Amino acid sequence: MRRVSEIVAAGLVLGLSAGFAPGPLMTLVLMQSLKHGVKEGLKTSLVPLMTDLPVILLSLWFTAQASRLRPLLGVISLAGGLFVLRLAWQSLRPSLPAEDASTEPPRSWQKGLVTNFLSPNPWLFWFTVGAATVLKARQVGWDAVLVFFVIFYLLLCGIKALMAVVAGKGRAFLRGRAYRLVLQTLGVALAVFALSLFWEAWKYLGRS
Repeated sequence: MRRVSEIVAAGLVLGLSAGFAPGPLMTLVLMQSLKHGVKEGLKTSLVPLMTDLPVILLSLWFTAQASRLRPLLGVISLAGGLFVLRLAWQSLRPSLPAEDASTEPPRSWQKGLVTNFLSPNPWLFWFTVGAATVLKARQVGWDAVLVFFVIFYLLLCGIKALMAVVAGKGRAFLRGRAYRLVLQTLGVALAVFALSLFWEAWKYLGRS
């Protein structure tokens, strides 16, 4: 039960942070909503459901092969901790893009697919903390893997969809203290999660 709760907690923390975290996709979600309306922002918020599958499969294959080598797992855990710590730092220092008043055809799907697939964030996430968490969930059972994916993507896409609605209705909340407080709280949670990854790295590297 404890291991299942750890997977649920990982899905919550990582999903919330990925949903709220500033980055290329969040920027595009906000811009599409501000320039073309809520509908276009909502389209963009669903892009990870289409672009992440090949990244996930490659990262799982790589990590599964690496699982035979404890030192390599330690390096992956260390890289994951550094990446999560970077996300924590970004969340503790939130910033928002300036509104672009130019007009152009929305092309939300095309922009979102290219932006997210070429962004380093999904690749860094899945090749470090993401794949490691999925493999950890697999040790608990396939139901734990499903729970992690459902929680993670529900929060990832759901929060970005919420931001699309908020951006389409007005920027008061996005400029307010509430948004910054959410990001900063998540930043603290991510920092704690990064420490747990550093601990995993020490166990693999220290006992190899």
